[in-house]
Amino acid sequence: MTVRTRFAPSPTGYLHIGGARTALFNWLFARRNNGKFVLRIEDTDVARSTGESIQAILDGMEWLGLTWDEGPFFQSKMFDLYREHAKKLLDAGLAYRCFCTAAELEARREAALKDGRPPKYDGRCRARVDAPDMPYAVRFKMPASGSTSFNDIVKGGISFDNSTLEDLIILRSDTTPTYNFCVVVDDATMGITHVIRGDDHINNTPKQIHIYNALGHGVPVFGHLPMILGSDKTRLSKRHGATSVMAYKEMGYLPHSLVNYLARLGWSHGDQEIFSIEEMVEKFSLDSVGKSSGVFNPEKLLWLNHHYIKETGEADLVPLLLPFLSALGIDASSDARLAAIIKTLKERSKTLIEMADGAVFYFKDKVDYDAKAVEKFLTPDTLPLFEEIQAGIAGITAFEEPVIEAAFNAVLNARGLKLGKLAQPVRVALTGGTVSPGIFEMMAAMGKEMTVKRLNDAIGFIKGRAG
Repeated sequence: MTVRTRFAPSPTGYLHIGGARTALFNWLFARRNNGKFVLRIEDTDVARSTGESIQAILDGMEWLGLTWDEGPFFQSKMFDLYREHAKKLLDAGLAYRCFCTAAELEARREAALKDGRPPKYDGRCRARVDAPDMPYAVRFKMPASGSTSFNDIVKGGISFDNSTLEDLIILRSDTTPTYNFCVVVDDATMGITHVIRGDDHINNTPKQIHIYNALGHGVPVFGHLPMILGSDKTRLSKRHGATSVMAYKEMGYLPHSLVNYLARLGWSHGDQEIFSIEEMVEKFSLDSVGKSSGVFNPEKLLWLNHHYIKETGEADLVPLLLPFLSALGIDASSDARLAAIIKTLKERSKTLIEMADGAVFYFKDKVDYDAKAVEKFLTPDTLPLFEEIQAGIAGITAFEEPVIEAAFNAVLNARGLKLGKLAQPVRVALTGGTVSPGIFEMMAAMGKEMTVKRLNDAIGFIKGRAG
């Protein structure tokens, strides 16, 4: 048997964190078992489904690297298939026409609640044999007694009393199909072997099992994932921060950081925290998915992102950083220094936004000096130091870290000074402030032309103040 999993989001919003984790676990399970991963868009709710949301879901999946083997399939294009299957159930006596109006159903529901009874459909049209010329919905006949049990590969054995199951509508009076019916027809006709989804669907499972059996299809294996909670142990929502996958892209996170974090949000393999994609596929097992809810920890995600920024090659970070520089008004697309600049910023950047902010001084025509730094470091007594280091730097042909360091040492040794006495004034001259990457790697990344210009600017600034 070929393992076939699916991810089936409703396009009524963006791809959120919970949906992304569900997609990831389905993707990993399929890859681990040399199976197929199917993408299906459940867009039967025409009023709420939008093309923008569909594109946002596809963009989120592609950004995370969760490539699908088949699809995307759209439920809105398969209504004829659902109606065909509903007719089979009607013809076999496993479904029936319900002529109750919405107003009648609501009145009975309110009466049931008032009397303390479950507000489920009372089945009054079940045995009806007349066929009045009036609108009707098609309801599926649920068993009235016994129980429905299944073994959930995440949560274990689960059982429902059939008396709690309502004869659910599978076709509305306008002939549009309903969620629980579409899901079964789709999973059955697409050959889905494992349904891995959020545990908010557990109550749907017994209903769907009976529809599978009525249609003569094998029942897939079910696995229900615990929900993701915010730090306050309530269901993850916008108040806990960004919940949209693409929002994390915009915040400067790397896709693999989020994939790694989501994989560990409910699944574990010993104490290991950091996984390559290949390791996730190799080690993933639903047996190791926890039964309790995972708590979303933004700090841990940020830690992972910092790790992956440090581990990613500069050349690979170049195209990822360019949009963030562009947002700051910087076009570095043809700047040959960018990889070297990134190398100076990786250790101190937790996000690509931080990296872009930290890189701004490399691209300015002139830097703005911090007032306090000016008073301490751009003073008349540092003028000779600036003139000597400027002359030394100007004479360098191979503008590389060891050669730059040697030029500094020549000035320091001649004057009997320690590095800080020269490096800090130069840092202010080059960046405008007192904090920056290492002085030598920064200068090498900046390039000789800009370095010499900024030293000259500092010399002119000091002379201007003295004058």
